Amino acid sequence: MKHIAERTGRHCLLLPSNRLGLYLALRHWCAPGQRVLMSPISADEILFLVLAAGLRPVIAPLSPHDGNIDAGRVDLAAVDAVLTTNLYGLPDRVDAFAGKILIEDVAHAMETSVGGRPLGTFGQAGVFSLSKHPAAGSGGVLAVERESDLRALERARDALLVNGSWRADLMGVATSMARQAALQLDLVRPALALMRLLGMQEEREGYRIALDPAGLELALKEVPSLPPFDPWVRADLHDYRARRGPLARWHQSRRLAKVPADRGRRLAGVARLAELPTVAPAVRDDLEQPLFRVPLLVRHRDAAIAELERHGVATGYLYDPPYDDYAPGFTEPSPDPLPARWWARHVLPVDPVYAERALPVLRRLEPPPPVTRS
Repeated sequence: MKHIAERTGRHCLLLPSNRLGLYLALRHWCAPGQRVLMSPISADEILFLVLAAGLRPVIAPLSPHDGNIDAGRVDLAAVDAVLTTNLYGLPDRVDAFAGKILIEDVAHAMETSVGGRPLGTFGQAGVFSLSKHPAAGSGGVLAVERESDLRALERARDALLVNGSWRADLMGVATSMARQAALQLDLVRPALALMRLLGMQEEREGYRIALDPAGLELALKEVPSLPPFDPWVRADLHDYRARRGPLARWHQSRRLAKVPADRGRRLAGVARLAELPTVAPAVRDDLEQPLFRVPLLVRHRDAAIAELERHGVATGYLYDPPYDDYAPGFTEPSPDPLPARWWARHVLPVDPVYAERALPVLRRLEPPPPVTRS
């Protein structure tokens, strides 16, 4: 946690996952029944964390400029709190949410700043992921301003933790190290083939988590409570609230310490990818942001993903379709869902650290037709 504590100047709480941290922050600062403004595009499980906290998700219109909340088109007077996404590391308009309870999901934005101030320091809480920038395979950090909040959150965390196992920690560390080796040695293509052969790659059509409306209605009768929502929240991280042992914590610390050293490579990759006509406009706004991924907006996204894979470049972190189409009836829908559908259909996130491998394919891609607005 040292890197995050020094960067934010805040009190930090170590967690098994970013997911648990988001739930703890929502429960600590928001009262059941309050309305939370959130992006229509984010990791599937985020919606269920909001519901588990007993809160009403209010889906914002999406800005095609950066894939985040379109702050200029929302009625902030109608909501009690805001949950940012900072998609791929591009910052939400944190300045626009002053006066509201603000929970910052900075899973993608560990290295992003606004006006020289790190994300994760603008709201009541900043929730970091150790499996994104650090690529540690597990772990999260909750950063808060007041020590009294830290102590209360620590007690709430401990009440929700379940026992882990050294076997699970060993497998998690081994998997993380194998992924890093495959990337560094340019072995992504054979690694993907092996994962598919062994049945280890997650299959998905649209959302990777089945909604199960009837089961969700039953879980909602127990809010605010997280365990009833485990079938949805755990998704591809079944031990998201399991205690981590010394091996996992050692690996997390080791990977986190490497983040500053990657900054130069990330910035160089961002600069190269920003030259492409398909890059999302917000990337060019500030080329000094070492983004987690650089979002491109391309005409034939699925074909591009397949072509990249043939060149040994894997694509991940696709969040589609938007919540409006995924969970009608469980959210207050966006007043304009069309930009989110357009973004989800066309966005292609690229790891800037390995931009050079992807550029031969990316240079041939065309921009999509323009977004329509209602």
